[in-house]
Amino acid sequence: MMWRFINTEFRRGKFNMEFDEFLASRLIEGTGVPSVRVYGWNPPAISLGYNQNMDDIDLQKCDDEGIDIVRRPTGGRAILHWNELTYSVVMYVEGDSVAAVYEKISRALVTGINMLGIKVELEKSQPNFQNLYREPGSVPCFSSSARSEIQFNGKKLVGSAQRRYAQTNGKETVLQHGSILLGPEHKWLIDFLAEKDLQILSKMKETLDAHTTDLKTILNREVSFDEVAALIKAGFEKEWAIKFAEIKYNKEQTLI
Repeated sequence: MMWRFINTEFRRGKFNMEFDEFLASRLIEGTGVPSVRVYGWNPPAISLGYNQNMDDIDLQKCDDEGIDIVRRPTGGRAILHWNELTYSVVMYVEGDSVAAVYEKISRALVTGINMLGIKVELEKSQPNFQNLYREPGSVPCFSSSARSEIQFNGKKLVGSAQRRYAQTNGKETVLQHGSILLGPEHKWLIDFLAEKDLQILSKMKETLDAHTTDLKTILNREVSFDEVAALIKAGFEKEWAIKFAEIKYNKEQTLI
């Protein structure tokens, strides 16, 4: 099966989310092909999970600081996309569970990230998200890890979410996307929350400090988007034994 690797570089949050849904819709219609995409965010943006309350965010402060706000087609909680590489995978599945696809994609990401000379691993446990989301400190997505999310020394490095689309022929199309943290800027999300209780905000900060990490911190050097993009491509090709047709977009281009 033909696969595409698409690099849309740094775009606004609205474009990034619409492009993921566009690729999924093309696959559902039978006019697209499975793809792995990498992209960045310019300007930085906060994305909310599909069912998350917009009231969690200080909209005025985001506007004052030039931070976009978008809603993801997938679940989960708020993420500040700043210094990161975001990946998305759009593919067919036939009978594989959500957990199985999640693990399959994570293993390809692990193969690529480990080429940086570090050893990352998959989370083995699964929290009770229904209970977790009732807690006031659960607004940041990176405050907890799901099974098969990618960690370094027990700290979350990659956060992902998945959505499935049923097709009339019985097949399912999966969209999974996630953030690979290049630097620690994701922690600045705390500054853009509507929450005003200083104790809760302090607890959120402590949780992010204790449970998340990033490639700059791990490697003690700047890690570029382009460097990680090349390794993610290589990781999927090696782990899944595929060869990509590569497409690169610049900022003037629109949806294909």
